[in-house]
Amino acid sequence: MRRAKFVHPRRLAGAARGPDTKYMSDVVEKIIISLNGEERRVAAGLTVAGLIGELGLDTRKVAVERNREIVPRSTYDAVALAAGDELEIVHFIGGG
Repeated sequence: MRRAKFVHPRRLAGAARGPDTKYMSDVVEKIIISLNGEERRVAAGLTVAGLIGELGLDTRKVAVERNREIVPRSTYDAVALAAGDELEIVHFIGGG
């Protein structure tokens, strides 16, 4: 006896197959910014604080300029990066 092959109803109707949602949590939209003169891809919606964290820097020891304007340290968590943003980050290092 031959077994019947299962065909999903959407395939029978000729509908286009949608994306495989099994791994959708791994898909993150990326945007391109300029960081200290170099192009960098980051997750859409990333904040200045998130970027500083990804870079492994201490928010207390950096100064950030976004599109030629200083970003106040108190707003790092609230300022979301946008495609095309130009950022300059200066990291202060102590020593003597």
